[in-house]
Amino acid sequence: MGLQDDLERYQEVGEERREDLAEFIQYGDLGGSRPDSVRIPIKIVDLPGFEYDQRDQGGVGQGDGDTPEPGQPVGEPQPGDEDGDPGEEGGEHEYYEMDPEEFAQELDERLGLDLEPKGKQVAEEVEGDYTDITNTGPDSTLDFERLFKKGLKRKLAMDFDGEYVREALRVDGMGPQAVFEWARAKHLPVSRAWIDDAYASLPAAERTRWASIEEMEAEVEETDTATRIRREGIDHVPFRREDERYRYPEIVEEYEKNVVVVNIRDVSGSMREGKRELVERTFTPLDWYLTGKYDHAEFVYIAHDADAWRVDRDDFFGIRSGGGTKISSAYELAKEVLEEEYPWGDWNRYVFAAGDSENSSNDTEERVVPLMEEIPANLHAYVETQPSGNAINATHAEEIERSFADAGDVVVAYVSSPDDVVDAIYRVLSTEDNDE
Repeated sequence: MGLQDDLERYQEVGEERREDLAEFIQYGDLGGSRPDSVRIPIKIVDLPGFEYDQRDQGGVGQGDGDTPEPGQPVGEPQPGDEDGDPGEEGGEHEYYEMDPEEFAQELDERLGLDLEPKGKQVAEEVEGDYTDITNTGPDSTLDFERLFKKGLKRKLAMDFDGEYVREALRVDGMGPQAVFEWARAKHLPVSRAWIDDAYASLPAAERTRWASIEEMEAEVEETDTATRIRREGIDHVPFRREDERYRYPEIVEEYEKNVVVVNIRDVSGSMREGKRELVERTFTPLDWYLTGKYDHAEFVYIAHDADAWRVDRDDFFGIRSGGGTKISSAYELAKEVLEEEYPWGDWNRYVFAAGDSENSSNDTEERVVPLMEEIPANLHAYVETQPSGNAINATHAEEIERSFADAGDVVVAYVSSPDDVVDAIYRVLSTEDNDE
């Protein structure tokens, strides 16, 4: 086995033994991953081994006489018996790493989702299939099938039973003009020139074979075009220059699937560690999922108490203030950022907010709901995190749910423990999936 075989075997074992995705999201260490790499623990089985009894006691195999005392070396050090600090190299083998695209695919399978992102921003114009037609072009792009069909159609339209017309020329007293008029009356597409040539080639003795045209028609049966083609085939197809058409590629605008995710978190005094952890367990997998689904993903992190400010991702989940709560301040900042940096025509937008549903009086109804209506987005979501159950004044989620009961682009999820996280993620993503 080569190195590549070992690597593939390692990946196979890691895939088989890694922690269940839902279990990892609910209880695993999310902080060990990076935005572009999800590290999921592999369940390692420890093998049995020997170790020394630390108690200074005798026993079978203790020995005496020249036998070394416990703790003394029993031989010269061998190559490789060098001093070193155990564990310096780290245990990379203890994690299975997947990129966000693989994470999104696995989560789709795990939750039964099939979200298809929308392209927004034009990346480039490229040549598509050769579906358009022009009158000129290089010979290599000549649409010969089209040309042949046109020629064949003309051939069939111009075809007639020449022998049948020649028999008419053998009627006594029927000259070329009379036969031409007769043929036109029967809708035979024969030209006067053809009749003149055929008449000139007939011996004089044959020009009186039939006493009348009625007698000829009674004795001679016209053969239709289809029968003649089956019997004789087609010796040529008349092509014309004006029938030539050339294929050229359709110019296609390829849209890059861009997404911006605005993550909003309440950092007021009531958002203690348990609530903050539930926000992280819900938002982090959503970020990984959307990163894996879209060609290009950007994230905006907004923290708020009574005021709102933009923060880095590293600070987003840990920051805490001692102030009150005014959720509308975060939506005002989100609206400003989106309008200035992420136009709706160029970006898919997701606005995810989370907190314990506690808000200042009337702020939800008078400010938050109108702001959500003013911010166009693929999806607005609010995740309520209340580990100990609803507080008396925790009404924000219920008010949002009631105000947008008939909206297909707003969803509310409730998370009271890690057990609820996967269901909350499904609720959020399935709402977008159904909207698609």
